[in-house]
Amino acid sequence: MASDKDSIKNILVVALSVCLVCAIVVSGTAVSLKPEQRANKQADRSKNILIAAGLFEEGKTPVGNVQELFKEFTIKIVDLQEKRFLTDEEAKAAGINVETYDQRKASKNPALSKALPDDEDIASISRRARYSVVYMLEKQDGEVERIVLPIHGYGLWSTLYGFIALEGDLNTVAGITFYEQQETAGLGGEVENPDWKALWEGKKIYDNQHHVVLRLVKGGVDPNSPNAEHQVDALSGASLTSRGVENLVAYWLGDDGFGPLLAHMQNQQIGAI
Repeated sequence: MASDKDSIKNILVVALSVCLVCAIVVSGTAVSLKPEQRANKQADRSKNILIAAGLFEEGKTPVGNVQELFKEFTIKIVDLQEKRFLTDEEAKAAGINVETYDQRKASKNPALSKALPDDEDIASISRRARYSVVYMLEKQDGEVERIVLPIHGYGLWSTLYGFIALEGDLNTVAGITFYEQQETAGLGGEVENPDWKALWEGKKIYDNQHHVVLRLVKGGVDPNSPNAEHQVDALSGASLTSRGVENLVAYWLGDDGFGPLLAHMQNQQIGAI
């Protein structure tokens, strides 16, 4: 009987030892992989910013060129509450590192974000971070050539995360891309279709009063319509996802998003002429 007890005890000791060793190995592997995972995540983010700006084409632009191309951008922090760029000193004082700032994480922190009332939350995001990172491609004289803005909002089944790029006039769409979404494959999931994303190029976001007037049109845009420059084909069979995309663009380019800053930048351009 004692022998049986010893055998059971030995089995338990061995099993627990194996579990402990495995746990240590898995934990150590996870820690060792974190720097690589962060680097891969940053590289993917950089690639999507380049895609939105029209500087990277899947299957044609070498992936090895991503970081070199990304160096052309100036990264800035926007204070969405005060509707202006932060200086480097202000960003440092706020504890923001442009290379590592996580807007999604900040939006969940009440100290770094604000809750949105239902009548303002047209993108269905619940909370909006106070600060956002934007990416600017500038000419040699400092004039803005393109600006890339992060956007997100709810579709049918998921929150869509992406970037929209504007030309130097800060009104014309240079490109759009979504890098994370869980919409229905073949329907709402077509937000990642290059052919559909190409339809955005050249479209105008604002009217003469700087109101967001861009719309997604069910059944397709009539090229003879006087509003055609403000319209994009809606996704076929995905009305709710299309509405979500329209709403998230309206929110982030509107008064509670980047709209006031872009209007100010436009006025500065006009004043410099």
